[in-house]
Amino acid sequence: MQLRPLGQTGLLVTPLGFGAFKIGRNEKVKYPQPYDLPDDAAVERLLHGVLDAGINLIDTAPAYGISEERIGKCLASRRSEFVLSTKVGERFVNGESSFDFTGAGVRASVAESLRRMRTEVLDMLFVHSNGDDLAIQQQTEVVPTLQKLKHAGYVRAIGFSGKTPAGAVAALDWADVVMVEYHLQDTSHADTIASAASRGVAVVVKKGLASGHLPPADAIRFVLSNPHVASVIVGGLSLEHLKSNIATAEKAESSRQ
Repeated sequence: MQLRPLGQTGLLVTPLGFGAFKIGRNEKVKYPQPYDLPDDAAVERLLHGVLDAGINLIDTAPAYGISEERIGKCLASRRSEFVLSTKVGERFVNGESSFDFTGAGVRASVAESLRRMRTEVLDMLFVHSNGDDLAIQQQTEVVPTLQKLKHAGYVRAIGFSGKTPAGAVAALDWADVVMVEYHLQDTSHADTIASAASRGVAVVVKKGLASGHLPPADAIRFVLSNPHVASVIVGGLSLEHLKSNIATAEKAESSRQ
């Protein structure tokens, strides 16, 4: 896959990124089929297979159970080969989510993510919204805290992963990257994606397959046909399915040229 520029961050990403939710959590999920968490050996094969197949973007979060820890354990030796994306704000413990957007909470979350993933810097750090997108940005310490962490060198690019177009638009004032839901059944962020591009803010798409409810080939082609999308995050536990998705992404890329 050809690398795409991630806005003005200086980072380059593959048009298909790997979402590491399923390697860490299987409780309270929105996928159509239940699944067992893979064992450590299966996770190691999968993560190395992701990189070997040509994907260079891996997206995770503290709310994804043991995902961060597993990424650190398996891929610390290959850290220079991929762009690492995680989040702050949400934790998932004992089957329940909790949210903390205070400065102290955000700093502690980043410190734990760095430790778990055995890295000195996070390439992308998103706010993991609870849905109250505007209040989080306007009434909490999360945005200035992320800016300070970036200035201190712990993070290369900061962004917002929200629920609403209004939240994404507000983030264009400070974010390097926005992560938005965009797929065949939900194009509500289409105008926001165009606005982000006009302002030099990168766009990463989440839930491009509508949490597994859309056929991957059609869904990936649709998302990547938008010239302003840097990458779409796709999860899964099957390396063969992932390779098929890579082939689709490559075809979508070639059709744009």
